[in-house]
Amino acid sequence: MAAKALVNSLTRAQQDLLRETDRDNLALLDEDGLVELHTRIRRARDKHVGLYRREAASKVATVGGRGKAHAKNTRSRETAEVFEDALARVSRALAAAARASANVLRAERLAMARAARSPRSTAAPGTRRPPAKRGTSSQRSRPSPDQPVLRKQHASSRAMGARRQAKRDSR
Repeated sequence: MAAKALVNSLTRAQQDLLRETDRDNLALLDEDGLVELHTRIRRARDKHVGLYRREAASKVATVGGRGKAHAKNTRSRETAEVFEDALARVSRALAAAARASANVLRAERLAMARAARSPRSTAAPGTRRPPAKRGTSSQRSRPSPDQPVLRKQHASSRAMGARRQAKRDSR
């Protein structure tokens, strides 16, 4: 059975659902609409895959094997494949929309970070910012390490120094 003939033999609701996955219709949807359509298509696909598997399993005993039952269950299998193809189309559109949305958010975050970093852009023209004070802080030149590797290296170095000192003290 050809795919077009199979689609024409589906119910009106199933045909409408498949029409929503056309390229032109997908272009009209935003990310939330695509997520909702993806959920509906996935449910329909899961329903038909489950139906196909149940029918095939029930025919194995009567037909005499899985290979013979496979041929008897062609319509259910092809219906599941039609919905699988539709799900793939919606998934690709959803992935593209998610990437575009992520790029927009990333650009906004970078713009906000640049604006926060460069105070000249927010200051009035002709005003100068006072120079930063360069005072001496604590005697520690480096803050304590945050990464586990650095903490281990720091602890190892301190332990080696303690062993050296203990060796000198024992003389």
